[in-house]
Amino acid sequence: MKIGKLLSALALAGLATPVLATNGYFQHGYGVKSQGMAGAGIALPQDAMAAATNPAGMVMVGDRMDVGLVWFRPIRSAELETGFPPINGNYSGSDTKNFFIPEFGYNKMLGRTMSVGVSVYGNGGMNSDYKKGIPLFGSSRAGVDLSQLFISPTFAIQVAPGHALGVSANLAYQRFEAYGLQNFTGPCPACFSSAPGNVTNRGYDDATGWGVKVGYTGKVTDAITIGATYQSKTRMGEFDKYKGLFAGKGDFDIPETYGVGIAVKAMPALTLAFDVQKIDYSDVKSVGNKVDCLFAGQCQIGSSNGAGFGWRDVTVYKLGASYDYSKSLTLRGGLSTTRQPIRSNQTLFNILAPATVETHLTLGATWALSDKSELSLSYMHAFEKTVHGANSVPAGGGFPGGNVNLKMYEDSLGIAYGLRF
Repeated sequence: MKIGKLLSALALAGLATPVLATNGYFQHGYGVKSQGMAGAGIALPQDAMAAATNPAGMVMVGDRMDVGLVWFRPIRSAELETGFPPINGNYSGSDTKNFFIPEFGYNKMLGRTMSVGVSVYGNGGMNSDYKKGIPLFGSSRAGVDLSQLFISPTFAIQVAPGHALGVSANLAYQRFEAYGLQNFTGPCPACFSSAPGNVTNRGYDDATGWGVKVGYTGKVTDAITIGATYQSKTRMGEFDKYKGLFAGKGDFDIPETYGVGIAVKAMPALTLAFDVQKIDYSDVKSVGNKVDCLFAGQCQIGSSNGAGFGWRDVTVYKLGASYDYSKSLTLRGGLSTTRQPIRSNQTLFNILAPATVETHLTLGATWALSDKSELSLSYMHAFEKTVHGANSVPAGGGFPGGNVNLKMYEDSLGIAYGLRF
């Protein structure tokens, strides 16, 4: 498949990034400018990364190219409280802690009312590296590594002055590896997995898929702009090497999302933006299915309705501000919040994906280097959040019973160069 080969080549070239926990499984924002405003941007397109948030915004940003890089540092850990004291204690999942996430956007106007462009970016949920290992899972180093790449070619059109529609094809590539999960590979018939030989230590496997994103943005008054966007579920190929781990024989689709936004020019130099985003994690079996059936002997990991991470849907609220301090300097800030997706009785499997953070505080700025070029920076801190387990480690089947507590905080720093043609 030509698309699959193209995505694989780009990923191997370094554009695919480890997927790390922000708003569960997604980045807090796309594009350095938007990231400086806590990810708000459904009604406020600012650069050629706009299609990652709302494809309609591309026709509003003109002819331009944007290239950026984000340094991302998540600190994640787990605490075991079980009926077997020798394994209890704190385990750091951050032996690998520094990640670099590139982004690229290009937009070309077709006359005054239409545009074509592309946004290239990584998604933001699932990476851990426990050098000490996790005794409940096995005796060796344990963790997972999921990388994702999105290429979103986009067409946008102004259907009336100040009102635009846009559509993107989401071409996706993902790569996955799991290691140190030997305790789930026991021999059948009393086995945890439907395919015990395809659970762990199989090296990297990859998959490609596609979906669509549509959006609208419209100027209601000279001071108020609104927007709405919808992204379909991205149907991905299966991870065959890990068909005994993910529900549906290695299935790992990317959930649908949708949201609305408003941008208000409160003063000539000050713009406020507010977005509400919904992410439907529960509709993806490998992410949303609970682990309960596994320990009740009613399912296996890897089966069509097998155990998953037990994530619930999340709603994210993003508030950002942009202030034109001078003709050459724009300052930004923002705050976003959500309820993290991990239920207290589902913390065991989520040792591998401790997506616990809920609140992000951001800062940003753009300096005009000339009338056509600019340099932007963003900083994000996701405050530490602990999810305390509640009967998350059932007794029996070799497990001593007890709880797992998960903890995480994050920092990131982004830089981007923008060029208008």
